[in-house]
Amino acid sequence: MNKEEFIKAFNDKAQQSQEIAVRHGWTVDSDPESLAVKIALMHSELSEALEGLREGNPPSDHIPEFNAMEEEFADVIIRIMHVSNALGLRLAEAIIAKDEFNDKREYKHGGKKF
Repeated sequence: MNKEEFIKAFNDKAQQSQEIAVRHGWTVDSDPESLAVKIALMHSELSEALEGLREGNPPSDHIPEFNAMEEEFADVIIRIMHVSNALGLRLAEAIIAKDEFNDKREYKHGGKKF
């Protein structure tokens, strides 16, 4: 997939994620405190993925064909897509740019242990 195809597919999915969220009452505004709550909710999904891992990564309660980590990682990405799309952020383009930057970095960023 080339960059343009990725950007279009990503943005289409982000738009769909935002539409689903809005239909279910989850709106986004640019107020810093409101955005802070949205970011905290993104963190909470990662915490749920960690708890799933700690519990042996069982099948999801909501989508049992996927495990807990798969579901919670999906939730993180969906929340990020929704918020980014609502704010008009160029997230797909930033992903590409950051990946290209990371490809040029030193091994383990020059010696970090983790």
